[in-house]
Amino acid sequence: MYDFIIIGGGILGLSTAMQLQEAYPDKRMLVVEKEAGPARHQTGHNSGVIHAGVYYTPGSHKARFCLAGNRATKAFCDEHAIPYEVCGKLLVATNALEMQRMEALWERTAANGLEREWLSAEALHEREPNITGQGGIFVPSSGIVDYARVAEAMGEVFRRQGGEIRYDTEVTGLSERREEVVVETGQGSFTSRYLVSCAGLMADRVVSMLGVKPGFTICPFRGEYYRLPERHNGIVNHLIYPIPDPSMPFLGVHLTRMIDGSVTVGPNAVLAFKREGYRKRDVSLTDSAAMLTNPGILKVLKANLRPGLIEMKNSLFKKGYLEEVRKYCPELALEDLQPYPAGVRAQAVSDDGKLIDDFRFVNTTRTVNVCNAPSPAATSAIPIGAHIVEKVQALVG
Repeated sequence: MYDFIIIGGGILGLSTAMQLQEAYPDKRMLVVEKEAGPARHQTGHNSGVIHAGVYYTPGSHKARFCLAGNRATKAFCDEHAIPYEVCGKLLVATNALEMQRMEALWERTAANGLEREWLSAEALHEREPNITGQGGIFVPSSGIVDYARVAEAMGEVFRRQGGEIRYDTEVTGLSERREEVVVETGQGSFTSRYLVSCAGLMADRVVSMLGVKPGFTICPFRGEYYRLPERHNGIVNHLIYPIPDPSMPFLGVHLTRMIDGSVTVGPNAVLAFKREGYRKRDVSLTDSAAMLTNPGILKVLKANLRPGLIEMKNSLFKKGYLEEVRKYCPELALEDLQPYPAGVRAQAVSDDGKLIDDFRFVNTTRTVNVCNAPSPAATSAIPIGAHIVEKVQALVG
């Protein structure tokens, strides 16, 4: 019998496990993860950006946790000798409409408590000679890191504190009883007094295993990236983001300096036809049928039909993808877009057909379940873990 079982070996599960073990040092804890090691999904397939919290609704979980997580991630990296770089982020406006939209972002960054600087076209060019724009906002606190290394370090701390991690252990069933939760896995069954799930792309299925109607469905969106050739490693000095279109659900294609010195271009946002569909050819008939018969997802797809088709076209034809980035970096050519692994965003869609914007949690008598944690979840992993620990403490009493 365990005191706590945590489902999920990504950065959220391992951050929660680490902090839960700190809060209850004498309790017996187990992390179960279906893959052979940590950080094999969203944690290990993202841009590696330490976000500042530019875009999020003031007062939301995302805004508060991202601001706190930016500082906490850097402090954790300092403590555990994990390389990171605070290179700052530039939001670039390329036309008059984007300059207007940038004013709204300027106000939002103020409401979210961020240090920032308004740049004229001349100041923008001085900072970034290879970037073209009418103006920009510079946010100095953004950085880059390898989140897989951060997650691995969290797992090591958890183990040193006495926690146990079992990989290759996929959860196949859950039952919540009066005084315990039974976790069925491919490696046998385990019992625990309390359960936390940080299941990412499988979040809705885990909640359903508990006999709870989730109220949402995970819709997987593949984010496809390219990497620039090594000769372009110095093409930018900061992270370069476009000014997002508020009518679009995602942020647009950006240039990201990576901690290994390379520069990536992306991501787009394409519907994946498999929950863990990292490649274009990854298709699950079961997953596809479940998505395309789900009323909530169908409403979202209908409402975003035109941008969705554009994203699909740019996914299939690299020239369209290139045009997106050439709006602010005209130096790049088609041959500069080299292959790079994609990620899959676990986006929760409500039953009434809305993209759930903020982090969401569903609790039962003995469980706390993370149900929506897309970007900036990696940046926010430490405050999210602390928030989950508070929820667990409320259950334990």
